[in-house]
Amino acid sequence: MAKEEKRKARIEKLRNKYRLVILNDDTFEEKISLKLSRLNVFLLSALGSILLIALTTLLIAFTPLKEYIPGYASTEVKLQTWENQRRADSLQHAFEVYSQYVDNFRRVMNGDTLTTTSLPDTNVSVEAAALSSDISPADSTLRALADNEDRFNLPNTNQDIANFTFFAPIKGVISGEYDPQANHLAVDVVAPKNTAIKNCLDGVVLFANWTVETGHVIIIQHSDNLISVYKHNSALLKSQGDVVSAGEAIAIIGDSGEQSTGPHLHFELWYDGSPVNPTYYITF
Repeated sequence: MAKEEKRKARIEKLRNKYRLVILNDDTFEEKISLKLSRLNVFLLSALGSILLIALTTLLIAFTPLKEYIPGYASTEVKLQTWENQRRADSLQHAFEVYSQYVDNFRRVMNGDTLTTTSLPDTNVSVEAAALSSDISPADSTLRALADNEDRFNLPNTNQDIANFTFFAPIKGVISGEYDPQANHLAVDVVAPKNTAIKNCLDGVVLFANWTVETGHVIIIQHSDNLISVYKHNSALLKSQGDVVSAGEAIAIIGDSGEQSTGPHLHFELWYDGSPVNPTYYITF
């Protein structure tokens, strides 16, 4: 009972009326007179606080004032961050391209290969060996018929490279066939003295210099990870970094280098880090 009376007394205090009077200090003239209660003052204070918070939020969200808040990134900082990210991506891409150039150059100079997928003969033998233990008599008959037909088909060339239109580097007689099992990853073509060597496809000169083993060498990087190599030249007509077009003269046929066996062009074609047979795509 006592608690209920105390609660009612508190509510009554909140509802008790008070008058707020503002007087002129000199004349004591009444300027403003307001009748208030504690409850009214509390409600007005709460409403004013809510309005102030809402107004401040709107000012920060939709005006440049937000840039003055400590820890908030300004528009200029965001733009600079985006620009730095874009430049970093560009540098990463350029580094990957440069690494690809260096890796291609190393493989070409060393004669290294990662896979033998570009060598049709070796692939067929490996697949046949792997499947020979599970072949039934009927399968053997079908395989023999298929092999018979394949003898009259064109070689299994890479479709991506086949889409290119190559320019013959030189017209002559092939003196050395492409033979990966003998580690001869090129074709040797004999032609008259002082014949100009032509670029087979648009590209950029990756390497143009003298080596002891292969003499004057020029290597050209083409699109789609395609590289062409020209060795044993008597002179080079292009320098590293030059942009060359298909059919443009890049060297003169020769007999330079310790590994040369006479005046000829040693021509290599590489795709995705692996050598391919140039005669599949070019008529010399």
